Amino acid sequence: MTAELTAEPSAPPETAMTAGQPATPSRWHAVCRYGDLTPERGACAIVEGAQVAIFRTFDGALHAVGNLDPFSGAQVISRGIQGTRGGAPVVASPMYKDVFDLRTGRCADDPAVALPVYAIRRAAGDRVEVAVPDGHRQ
Repeated sequence: MTAELTAEPSAPPETAMTAGQPATPSRWHAVCRYGDLTPERGACAIVEGAQVAIFRTFDGALHAVGNLDPFSGAQVISRGIQGTRGGAPVVASPMYKDVFDLRTGRCADDPAVALPVYAIRRAAGDRVEVAVPDGHRQ
């Protein structure tokens, strides 16, 4: 299932992590309920005009990266195949099968290329929230 969701603003951020570093998001946006996300399947949400691919892994972790495949120019990352490579959660683009680390956004085959990584959290009420940095547009 790939669904397109529209985000709604929610409470101000407390703390979040983006690619291993503290994020500085301006606002969190509720995109769906945690239970709406099927493990190992992607969903796409539009957050402040940016298409964000959201993933829930089998261990329950949440990841959010840009939905734009940098090699094909198509908004398809949320439709990719999830898995692991070297213990890292990854997604393979459905276009040319390029593999991206969901934690860092880096392409496994071309480390000079990376998807944007967004702060994501499971909030009160079982909501999944995503934050986009100020001024960011995909």
